[in-house]
Amino acid sequence: MLSPAFDRSWSSSDFRPSAQVSGENGALEEKKSPKFKKRETEVYIGNLPLDISEEEIRCLLKDFSPLHVHRVQNGCRCFAFVDLGSMQKVALAIQALNGKLFHKRKLYVNSSNRSPKRTPEETERPRELLISEKASAQGFAGTTACPQLTPKASGEPCETEKPKTSFFAVPMEMRGSFLVLLLRECFRDLGWLATIPSIGGEVGLLVTSTVPQTPFFWAMHITETLYQNMQALFSALAEAEERQPYLQDSAVRRGTRGLAEYHLGDYGPAWNRCWVLDRVDSWVVVMFVDFGRSATIPVQSLRTLDSDDFWTIPPLTQPFMLEKGILSSNQVIHRILKGKITGALNLESHILKFEEFK
Repeated sequence: MLSPAFDRSWSSSDFRPSAQVSGENGALEEKKSPKFKKRETEVYIGNLPLDISEEEIRCLLKDFSPLHVHRVQNGCRCFAFVDLGSMQKVALAIQALNGKLFHKRKLYVNSSNRSPKRTPEETERPRELLISEKASAQGFAGTTACPQLTPKASGEPCETEKPKTSFFAVPMEMRGSFLVLLLRECFRDLGWLATIPSIGGEVGLLVTSTVPQTPFFWAMHITETLYQNMQALFSALAEAEERQPYLQDSAVRRGTRGLAEYHLGDYGPAWNRCWVLDRVDSWVVVMFVDFGRSATIPVQSLRTLDSDDFWTIPPLTQPFMLEKGILSSNQVIHRILKGKITGALNLESHILKFEEFK
């Protein structure tokens, strides 16, 4: 259970923004893409899932008798160039597949000579969650999206915008697709994401985790309901900890719900709900869902917590983005930032923009 100091003795934050990342980073990432000669008989297919195989891409284009598939994965992007043997087949494939939903992702299909410089996720995001459409007309970016913060969809009329000097990719663990998967596996309920865009006005945020040298951070929105949920959850976990058996080695794999010890710095350890992201031999990477932070722990230290009774309270923390400046390292963790919510990201409507009062 959390110490009284963590529960009540919150103080306002005091931090200094550090130098921003140069806007050239995005261009440098693009230059790392593999080089290959484009042909008029090739079709470009973008917004593909990261785990798709060349055989699955062939199957997708089976009606056009693909001759060769060149699959490209560049960091968090996945796309392909497929040789169909003729320009006529390229035109037919574009007509049949462009905008089609594939694994709940909207495909971007075009001739290889007209493939976009930016990923299609920046202009068209997959409608992978109906509840998100009700919550926001803009919705979530896909799992493999590396969006700039103010993307402009191709074909839309130009609008006058202030020049942007810095761009940050949304961290993978903050993206809508990741959170959808986590919520379905852990809570069986996606309602938590739908309520986020309704938050606005002046707020106090208890910071639980930061993404160093970026404006992104996880925080608890301080309300009476949050405080009640914290008390109920941490009391239940503290009481259950001794009774919960350790997970068997064979049961620890991606997607497993569990209970592990989370270290709160000066406040000491506390047992918290977690979700297994990955496993490597005797180590497991877990996401502490109530603090928005991942950690690597020994497999044998993970306890079972599969009863739905422990997963009725939604996550205590949620992702935010600082409107101005960036957060430096761990300087603000476990402190309260006072400010106001100014809106949400265009492509990730569950990430709220926050402006701190100075």
